[in-house]
Amino acid sequence: MNKVNVFRLVFLAILFFNSISYAADQPVKQLQAFLKASKSLTADFKQVLINEAGDPYQTSYGVFYLQRPGKFRWDYLKPFQQQIVSTSGKVWFYDTDLEQVTIKKLDESVGSTPALLLSGDISLEENFTMENQGIDGDLQWVKLLPKNQESSFKYILIGLNKGSLGGMELSDNFGQLTRIYFSNVLLNPPIKPTVFEFKAPKGADIFSD
Repeated sequence: MNKVNVFRLVFLAILFFNSISYAADQPVKQLQAFLKASKSLTADFKQVLINEAGDPYQTSYGVFYLQRPGKFRWDYLKPFQQQIVSTSGKVWFYDTDLEQVTIKKLDESVGSTPALLLSGDISLEENFTMENQGIDGDLQWVKLLPKNQESSFKYILIGLNKGSLGGMELSDNFGQLTRIYFSNVLLNPPIKPTVFEFKAPKGADIFSD
């Protein structure tokens, strides 16, 4: 059962390193300023997957943690439990119901996709064309278009609200959308190192690329 599109979330999580700041007066400048200003983030999230026809077909809820450089964690709480943990250049995907762990490398093999932004040293201008999209609701939106023609996604939208991340949207090459809405966002909170540690549960099937 395809409960969540976990690989999209890796890309979205990485973009958090480049998505929030209230120090600048323009959205694009806010993205750039966040690279220097933000070290960690926690938030509750609601994720909605939308098919090619524009119909939502799955909604999930959970908690997100991020710490630069290169560490993030998605804890899905309902309707299904799942964990995605990234640290030390690897990503662990754990499906509680299937008792299955998949381990993937997170490195430069993904080219100029958002994964490169994990280092915090990659220029947004070099990897994306950035466009201000105006205000929709309470959020100021910025559109990121990958310059790499072989990218796995068409665009990413980032919604900013007074220094906090309000939403993100990713459109893949198959016509599907992933929308994430954030609440209770905390910038630069202390996060225990154990949050980004993952140990496969006893008896789980483990697959590694």
